[in-house]
Amino acid sequence: MNSYILEGGQCLRGEVPISGSKNAALPVLAATALLEGQYRIKNVPLIEDTLTLIDILKLLGAGVEILPAGTVVIDSSSINNCTAISEQVGKLRGSYYLLGALLGRFGEVNLRMPGGCNFGSRPIDLHLKGFRQLGAEVVEAEDIVSCRTTGLKSNSIFFDIVSVGATINMILAAVKAEGTTTIYNAAREPHVVDVANFLNAMGASVQGAGTDIIKVHGRDKLNLRGTYAIIPDQIEAGTYIAMAALTGGNIKLHNVIPSHLEALIAKLSEMGVSFAIGEERISVSMKPGQVLRSTNFVTAPYPGFPTDMQPQIMVLLTQADGVGKVTENVWNNRFQYVDDLRKMAARIVTQGRSALVTGGSKLAGTEVQAHDLRAGAAMVMAGLVAEGQTEIQQVELIERGYENFVNKLRDLGVQITRQVDTSPKEDFFKINYVS
Repeated sequence: MNSYILEGGQCLRGEVPISGSKNAALPVLAATALLEGQYRIKNVPLIEDTLTLIDILKLLGAGVEILPAGTVVIDSSSINNCTAISEQVGKLRGSYYLLGALLGRFGEVNLRMPGGCNFGSRPIDLHLKGFRQLGAEVVEAEDIVSCRTTGLKSNSIFFDIVSVGATINMILAAVKAEGTTTIYNAAREPHVVDVANFLNAMGASVQGAGTDIIKVHGRDKLNLRGTYAIIPDQIEAGTYIAMAALTGGNIKLHNVIPSHLEALIAKLSEMGVSFAIGEERISVSMKPGQVLRSTNFVTAPYPGFPTDMQPQIMVLLTQADGVGKVTENVWNNRFQYVDDLRKMAARIVTQGRSALVTGGSKLAGTEVQAHDLRAGAAMVMAGLVAEGQTEIQQVELIERGYENFVNKLRDLGVQITRQVDTSPKEDFFKINYVS
């Protein structure tokens, strides 16, 4: 179990490049299993989640090369297996995208139930319901899901709740299905659009991505090769923005799409944070001695305020003037990390889906846990302003979503040490580059 050690009283200054989006890279990589050629995917964040999915694709028979600068070349023509039930599959939430990809290609898929961050119930019922509506027979046995069909047929699919994963899985399954599939109440997130753009670049016909109605016109033949670049990671960008605001810093982010961050920028502007926005860059600044103003946050599907920024905002509110409120409307158990913030002397009261945060807390460094990916980043934020030393354990969870996290923080002036567990698991992060 690796950990981070950092001293409080730090301030972020400098420039930081934002990596490719984890939430877009996972379904795009999985989508190559639907295709039958060679595909060069650029701007892939080389983090634990993407490396795990790459290993799963190799087990399915794909040829994979990892090139410098986050380029991954995948030859999916050699995939000859529609069963993915290894332990790795169960550890990765994003492995469920292989359901739609393999079902769409082979008419059959067997997949271990996916895992991922543990912050509440995250069933795949909507995915399975959608597959059934497209003509698949679905069987759930213990921790294995099996889907089979003699031929997927188009249909109209309505989601009772907005689901990014189910929306993408229906797109993947419908790309080669007969006729036109219409998805109502579809997720509008940027990574849904990115997957649609990738598939369209490879010859598919997906219309309406970015709206709540998506139409997929099935096509038998798709391109046998192509190149595509993953969009920048809006949550990584948002995390560094929140860190700069928290520490009274001044940073410039490169490789960003500002429109993807509009909800965050609007709310932090309410708190007094200053922004200068360019075409692919954002500058964040605070005046010397400036105190943040408390405000209220309500998470919602895109274009609302992202749930993946909720823990970071909770830390920000502990240092603001006044009382702020955070309401979590996406997941039903995403306050697990709050007890660790209370250990650091944060004044937070939770009730159901809401948390009241009294600002002006003098946080104290101590030993805390990374309960999940984003909560782990929030613990690092708390350590930046706490008095004394903070140790964050289980940082493997943080590194599932933040590429070169420690090095990027050091480039921004943060003094942080990564303590390494010498168990064999550490070898997982070694990457063999192919020139």
